[in-house]
Amino acid sequence: MLDIKAVRRDPQAVAHALARKGHLFPIDDFAQLDERRKKADVGAQSLLAERKAASKKIGELVAQGISVEEAKAEVAVILERIAADIDVATSEAKAIQADIDALLSSTPNIPDDHVPAGTTESDNIEVLRWGIPKECAYEPKDHVDLGEALGQLDAECAGKITGSRFTVMYGATARLHRALAQFMLDEHTARHGYTEVSVPLIVNRDSLMGTGQLPKFEEDLFKLEGDQGYYLIPTAEVPLTNIARERIFEDEELGEGGLKFVAHTPCFRSEAGSYGRDTRGLIRQHQFEKVELVQLVRPEQSTQALEELTSHAEYILQALDLPYRKVILCAGDLGFAAALTYDLEVWLPGQQAYREISSCSNCKDFQARRMQARWRNPASGKPELLHTLNGSGLAVGRTLVAVLENYQRRDGSIAIPSVLRPYLGARDSID
Repeated sequence: MLDIKAVRRDPQAVAHALARKGHLFPIDDFAQLDERRKKADVGAQSLLAERKAASKKIGELVAQGISVEEAKAEVAVILERIAADIDVATSEAKAIQADIDALLSSTPNIPDDHVPAGTTESDNIEVLRWGIPKECAYEPKDHVDLGEALGQLDAECAGKITGSRFTVMYGATARLHRALAQFMLDEHTARHGYTEVSVPLIVNRDSLMGTGQLPKFEEDLFKLEGDQGYYLIPTAEVPLTNIARERIFEDEELGEGGLKFVAHTPCFRSEAGSYGRDTRGLIRQHQFEKVELVQLVRPEQSTQALEELTSHAEYILQALDLPYRKVILCAGDLGFAAALTYDLEVWLPGQQAYREISSCSNCKDFQARRMQARWRNPASGKPELLHTLNGSGLAVGRTLVAVLENYQRRDGSIAIPSVLRPYLGARDSID
């Protein structure tokens, strides 16, 4: 959520910044609501002062010769009227504040100054490329053809069990999928210093509000039936980041570089806005697995933390020897909560294209303000908002796709990357 003080101070600047993201901020609506809130607050304060003065009126009436009983009765009538007026004013102020909160909770984060201009993914700027796509002496197959030929990917069976955008995996491919997740967790914990966390796969509405999935993106979520307000997680970013909700961390709890969490979870998305896109294979599923990285850092650390977090995701691609490119997202392609985002796109021979496999974002204090996630600054002794970052390290299913396609052989078998062989009993291929 944006800082309401900053919005009040210069609403035009806020609107201009949000316009880069394609969001039209209603300056007039905000100004009218804020003015109404101020008037309601002033009215409530005036009534409180009137109540205080009325309480002293008994003595004044008695001094004028009115009996104590009559004075109390007269003042009681006045206090009853003031109390009713206070209730009305307080209710009005709460309703107006709720409208302001609703407006701000639907307003995205402001893009960082380093974010390039643009409206769609075609305006994203490539930062680097790593690795060289292998030249095949034959036409490479996509992962669906490879997996089906091996008898180890079955969308038809999953469609019978559940519906579209699900896949059943068998045998060595299922084991490879599991090995990828284990390899990522091991590297992020042992090499990069993340703490592994096992988190709930079901979260409440407040958690999704905190990270920015709600209220705007409810149609993209799977909500459970019943009145508990529970949802399946769209990403482990939600429970991991909400570890800090309504907490104040002492400076020593953050350590030198902040808190670093990693979790491997299933993720559930309705893909409401992706009709007709990537209907074939594992690229865009309703249920998929991801190894998620989250960092909670001091504000002055978040710029460098994003570079480091992104490099941690890049390391996995490099260890697997998968060619990829890194792009910085333009303002119009940024996510709701993100101020700055790098996407990592892996080379898929079956599509002859780079496809997103990780998105790494600095949300600055946007999520922390929604969650009231704070740390105590030792310089001032006062609580201040943390900065939050998140990124895929990596999407497991898409990494499996990349391995299948990049390590395929002419005969349809799949070579196993050397770093994964210890996780598969020293097996070196899927035949």
